Order: sequence, then C-alpha cells, then structure tokens
Amino acid sequence: MLFVPMVTLRTFRPVNVRRILCVFPAYTKAFGTFDHAFPLMGPVKAFMPPQGILLIAALVPREWQVRFVDENIRPVMESELAWADAVLVSGMHIQRGQILDLARRAHREGKVIALGGPSVSAAPEHYAEIDLLHCGEVGDGTLELFRRLDETAARPERQIVYRTIDRLPMTEFPTPAYRLIDIRQYLLGCVQYSSGCPFTCEFCDIPALYGRNPRLKRPPQILAELDELTDGGTPSIYFVDDNFIANPRAALDLLPHLVEWQQRRDYSVRLSCELTLNVAGYPEILELMREAFMTNVFCGVETPEPDALRAMRKTQNLRTPILQALDTINSYGIEVAAGIILGLDTDTPETPDAILEFIEASQIPIVTSNLLVALPQTPLYERLQKASRLNSGEGRDSNIEYLQPYEDVVARWKRVIREAYEPRKIYARYATQAKKTYPNRKRPARPLDQLTWANVRRAVEVFLRTAWRVGICSDYRGQFWKMAWRELRQGNIESVFQIAMVAHHLITFGRECLTRDVQASAYSARRREEHAPMAR
Repeated sequence: MLFVPMVTLRTFRPVNVRRILCVFPAYTKAFGTFDHAFPLMGPVKAFMPPQGILLIAALVPREWQVRFVDENIRPVMESELAWADAVLVSGMHIQRGQILDLARRAHREGKVIALGGPSVSAAPEHYAEIDLLHCGEVGDGTLELFRRLDETAARPERQIVYRTIDRLPMTEFPTPAYRLIDIRQYLLGCVQYSSGCPFTCEFCDIPALYGRNPRLKRPPQILAELDELTDGGTPSIYFVDDNFIANPRAALDLLPHLVEWQQRRDYSVRLSCELTLNVAGYPEILELMREAFMTNVFCGVETPEPDALRAMRKTQNLRTPILQALDTINSYGIEVAAGIILGLDTDTPETPDAILEFIEASQIPIVTSNLLVALPQTPLYERLQKASRLNSGEGRDSNIEYLQPYEDVVARWKRVIREAYEPRKIYARYATQAKKTYPNRKRPARPLDQLTWANVRRAVEVFLRTAWRVGICSDYRGQFWKMAWRELRQGNIESVFQIAMVAHHLITFGRECLTRDVQASAYSARRREEHAPMAR
C-alpha cells in the first residue's frame, strides 16, 4: 500500500504561482500609538511591527511572491494592488473602519481579499464585505485558505469562512518576515514567546481567543528573532505576550537565555513586556528580568478600588497591595506603565479622585486611561447583552450603557487625563523614577563600545530635534531642561531621550483629549479622520 504523507501548513507546496500582498491597516491615532513621539525619532513612522501578518507572510509558500505594506508607514499604492493576485489583511477591533476601507480598495481593483486576526476571529459578523475570513490562529484553517488561493485567485460568489481547529504549534512558527520591513521605521521591535493567559478577567477576550493554557516557542526561536531585530537597528524590543508570566515556569526557562544574550550584546537593547502585578510574588523572575535588562513593563492595574477588582474577577491584583507590588517591581530597576479603566459598574463620583491619588502615590509616569468597552467573546459582553446594556450608537467610544450617564463618564475620563498629563506632574513622576528605579538597572560593561558612528549620529539627531521641539518651542521647556541636566550629570544619556519622547507624547495627547475629537478608548472603532488617499 502506497504511503502518502499528510500535507501540513509547513509542507504545503502549491501548484500555481501567486502574488500575495500582505497589508496591515492604519490605526486611528490614539494614546497607544505614540504618534507624537515619532517626529523626535528621525525615521520612525510607526509604533511596532505587526506580528500576526508578518507571521502569515513568513508562512506563505516559498513558491509564491509576497510583499508587505504597513499603512501606518505609508498607504498601499494602486500599482501594488494591481500587482497582487490576493490581498491578505489582519487587524484589531479599533482598525475595523480601515479594514473595510482596504476591502473596498482591493475590490475596485478586482482583487480577492482575505482577513484574519483577533477582530474577525472574535466577531466575523462585522466583516460581511470581506471575501475570505480566517478565524482563529494559524493552523489547518490557514492551510485551507492557502489551498483555495492556489486553486483560484477569483473572488467567491459568497463569503467563505476558514476556522482553525488544529493550531500550528508555536515551536513550529517561523521567524516573522522581518525581512520585509525596515525596523528602524518603528519605535519598538517586538517578539512573541507565549500565547494565552490563565486568568479570566471579565473584560478580557484573551482566554476565549487564545486559551488559558499558554503555548510557547522555544528559547532558540526567540534568540534568533532578537538577533535579527537588533542587527536591523532597533534599540528596544517589546514582548507582545498576553501575559509574560502567564506560565511562571516558562518565564524562568526563557529568562536565563535572555540574560546570556544581553551579556553577549553588552546590554545594548532595552527589553520590555506586558505582565500581571502578581509578578511581585516571584522574586526569582524579577531578578532574572533585571539581569536580562527588562527596563519597562505594562501592567493592567485597572482600578485602585479593591471591590471593583473583585467584581471584574481580577483578584490577582489583590495578592499583594498594589502600591507595595509596584515598589517591589521598581526595586529591580523596572519601570511600570499602568492601564486604568473608567466606566465600571462599581465607579462612583469619587472614582477619579481615587485614581488620581493612586497615580500620585505610585509615581507611575505612564498611565493609560480608557473607557470600558465590552469586547465580543468576553464574560462582560455576555452579561451586558443579557441585561440589554449594549449600545453601538454613532459617536460613542464605548458600546456599553453605563450605570452613570455616558457624558459623565467621559467627563471623568477627561479630568483624569487633564490632571495626570500635566507637564509638571509627569516630569515629577519621572524624577521619582530616576531616584528609586533607574539606579537599580544593569549597565553595559563596555559603554564606549556602543559609541559607534551610527549610534552617535542618531543620538545627536534625536537630541537636536528634541532640544528644538521640546527644549525651545514647548511651554514646558523648563521641566525638560531640569530633567535633562539631572540625567546627563549622572551619565544617563539614553534616559534623556526616553523621558523626553514619552513625556512629549503624553502631554500633547493629553491636551488633544481636552480640545479635539480623540477616542476615549483603545478599543473604540469610531473613526475620527478619513484614511489618507491611496498613493499612486
């Protein structure tokens, strides 16, 4: 009997040659895109490379030609759409308008468009205009999508949905197609070690989309990605894991490799990640993070009110008093950025006071405040749907009927923004970090080795832009120069750039929130500006 080997996503060999255009849609400018920092950073035009679509680009059969365009850097050209046999797109809920706009442009050129990523996986009903839907992670659904594109590049008569049941193990993931980007155009590089989170916070869709049992890459995969990004010129790399310590044993397995890598690179690249506050209970992990030059983490603090944390099922934030946990993390040289949510059922008129008191007590420089949004496939969405409290009306940045009037919740959000992002307060919080956090960080053993001509030229260019825009043209230039002289006297040249860049974005964005039409939630799909015209 003739044995026929099973075809997998990694072994699939197409019959026909195809030209595949991978596109990542633009974000509407918001807090998390850090747009206001880009003019200070020279060639930087976008925040981070999109991992998902670059992974798909790396999985495209090698017999096919593939191109990639990130519309956060530049719009897709008509000639590129004309070149393509098929357009592959990925995106999040906040990019829904831009995704549908891409579909219209592709269809004008007669091209079939396929959409994957977290938004369509959670809510395929939002994308009736898309030809081919890829729901779920890479795996057998991806293989079926590729087979269909191999058979025909024509648009289907009706929408086809491919759902992944058997996921490709992360140990078999190729390195994302970083070769298709110029990493110097991004503020940060990024890698992913794990996927999934064991916690079941009411508002979070991660367990439904990616599971509660985190899946992992192997450390050599991560080191290869770090090398490629670093050799490409990135100064900072972010671990985009849903929760870096979702599996503490896995974190302990990877971190010694990162320590060795940093020692080999002499701490020339800052690492950062997203994790939960219960990391404060893992001193071994924190010490290895310090040794691996993890300088920044993002934590979903959500609220300083214990009853609210219990109501949202985020009790992991209660294992250690929040301020104590933050001090513990800072003691390892790690600065914390905090996510805060307004619009909870437990909110009261005093909630903004509690948030502002928390910011003052914690001295966290970066605080991202968002209105609560009910994401599909979350316990919150199901609860509010049963209570008939979902409202997707025009002009709203949340789909929730709050227990307080929507206008009052937005006004509280604006108050937090106004007071938290006041220049004097931001620079004061950074001054505190300079005293209690930065001295605990690792330093290069051979700092002069990093004074290459390219690094010196880049530093001079960034400093001149910063000195002009912030040190001369801004109305908070006194705060900037006070910080700059303090850090320069201590030899912390890079800190000057980091603080000035982030503070400039926070201050500028904060003022826009009070004077312009700015989205009050990182998950708002409301568009406040038209997409840039297509390049020709």
